[in-house]
Amino acid sequence: MKKQYLFLLVILISSISINAQVFVAKIFADNMVLQRNTQIPVWGWAKPNEKIEVRFDKQIKKTKADKNGKWMIRLDNEAAGGPYNLTIKASNTIEIENVLVGEVWLCSGQSNMEMPVGRPKGWGISNYAEVSAVANYPLIRQIKIIHATNSLPESDVKTLGWQVCDPSTVGDFTALGYFFAKIIHEKLKIPVGIIDCNWGGTNIETWISREGFESSDEFKEMIAGMPKVSLDSIVKLKTKGFDKRIEAIQGGKINAAAASNFKESGFNDSKWPELNQPEIWEKQSLGEFDGVVWLRKSITLSADDSKKEAILELSTVDDDDVTYINGVKVGSRIGWNLERKYTIPVGILKEGTNVIAVRVTDNGGGGGIYGNAANLKLTIGTTIIPLSGKWKFQVESIKKTTNENSFPSLCYNAMINPLIPFAFQGVLWYQGESNAPRAYQYRTAFPLLINDWRQKWNKKFPFYFVQLATYKTTGNSNEGCDWAELQEAQTLTLKVPNTGMAVTTDIGNPNDIHPTNKLDVGKRLAALALNNTYTIPMVCSGPMYKSMEISGSEIIISFNDIGSGLFTPDKYGYIKGFEIAGEDQVFHYAKAFIKDNKVVVSSEEVSSPISVHFSWIGDASESNLFNKEGFPAVPFRTDEWKTITKDVKYKIAN
Repeated sequence: MKKQYLFLLVILISSISINAQVFVAKIFADNMVLQRNTQIPVWGWAKPNEKIEVRFDKQIKKTKADKNGKWMIRLDNEAAGGPYNLTIKASNTIEIENVLVGEVWLCSGQSNMEMPVGRPKGWGISNYAEVSAVANYPLIRQIKIIHATNSLPESDVKTLGWQVCDPSTVGDFTALGYFFAKIIHEKLKIPVGIIDCNWGGTNIETWISREGFESSDEFKEMIAGMPKVSLDSIVKLKTKGFDKRIEAIQGGKINAAAASNFKESGFNDSKWPELNQPEIWEKQSLGEFDGVVWLRKSITLSADDSKKEAILELSTVDDDDVTYINGVKVGSRIGWNLERKYTIPVGILKEGTNVIAVRVTDNGGGGGIYGNAANLKLTIGTTIIPLSGKWKFQVESIKKTTNENSFPSLCYNAMINPLIPFAFQGVLWYQGESNAPRAYQYRTAFPLLINDWRQKWNKKFPFYFVQLATYKTTGNSNEGCDWAELQEAQTLTLKVPNTGMAVTTDIGNPNDIHPTNKLDVGKRLAALALNNTYTIPMVCSGPMYKSMEISGSEIIISFNDIGSGLFTPDKYGYIKGFEIAGEDQVFHYAKAFIKDNKVVVSSEEVSSPISVHFSWIGDASESNLFNKEGFPAVPFRTDEWKTITKDVKYKIAN
């Protein structure tokens, strides 16, 4: 009994000793960059009331932990320089080495910000080898914040620490952040740090705090329905009644045992509901859903075609697929951003009806076949059979967990809140693709996020963002276009002070939602920062609609931000991307040309025009109006007709 008592005493003393150690927030680590010319908060945890000493460069600061063990000091302003050591001393000592002082930028958003410089055969920019070979920049560093969610605010982030930029590490850097940092570093000749904090496929609502929503008339009713409980309790809330909703959609109970027959060509799917493909199912009847879904498509082949080898293309699938034809597995891939292209050997196809069955596993975010409809097809010799359109579907199983988009604030709580109040210069933001179906509400949500983060940091830092790039989506001026409406919401956000927008209609890829040209995007964001934040005068944006004047059958458009003048690369001076409409609100392609640094627009089909659209379409790659400095004109419209997303609101998943 005495030995047992002594053993427990030793364990208790050891526990107290461990708990008494001083800790520092994980963002403070070897190779880090601290923000110059401002107070530098440093914080962590220790035993309640424990005395803490922090040393940096020539500074010595002292404080003590509060009753909960939290401590914080603020170092005085430091000029750019280093390397230094950051020392935190209490009952134990923490030594953080190779610390630089310079410019720090928080890079956040979804996949186009998350896209790394990349690795061979991996996701990233196309010229990875060329870029990485010369990426010897020891004064550029990045810290990657690991994906995490929580329904309640976290106190610290998950991360593997700071990396020094060199050919062996740059592949993990956010490509956009890297090119931005490289330009800023080369121009200012000082260290640059990147906080890489993003998550592909996320909507904007997951990045806004609960308090932000509570301050908004648009969202306060929504957030009131979000209980302040643990994530496990939230998951139970989400899944309650979820089965019944799916069963109502597909007209029967979920039967995972029967799914083994779904690949067979003779299986009767006549009572299955339908989804449009390629298009993520979150935009359709299935709604917010994570799990396993079977998709089936029947096609009819001639005797001649059935005897040939074929190529099946499924565009891209979110996230994973196993694909069958007539019950035979023909391919599978893991990865939401990878194209599917499977060779079908002779003997699998047959004369008459053939069934393509795709088992799709969606782990979070968007789900289903998505991407370019032209890449959803079966090719047999010179014959191309389009497969876009209606596909039968049936749910095999539901993922009984939550994801980053299931509820508001989840990424904010786990990835942003723990960074407060770390000092940085500004934010770079690239997000919006996931919010296109709710584009009109983005007019409120995006400024809300900016103001929310500024309020949390108590600083009106610069906030520069990328407008959605060209992408071949559905919709146009006459049908309405959610992609264009999201771009408009981003443009309207420029009313928020100390913001800037990089337009990318000319450097996107109509067939890829993840264009690999991140260099030019980085250049445009850097131009905004150099001109607006670092006060190095330069043209940093393209022509933006100012006003219009109707003159008979023509409309004359005036612009701001024309730099040294309007320009089009077309050798005949023809400007593409303009449309014009009269009182019937029907838009027609317009003739447009530059005159006296204005654009004159007209159409033979519109004798009395009253409205103009420019680049009001997902794929605006043909638009060719720039200023002479090479910045593209901002998409715009002069009316407020046909706003197809106005009544689509954010809802908590259920």
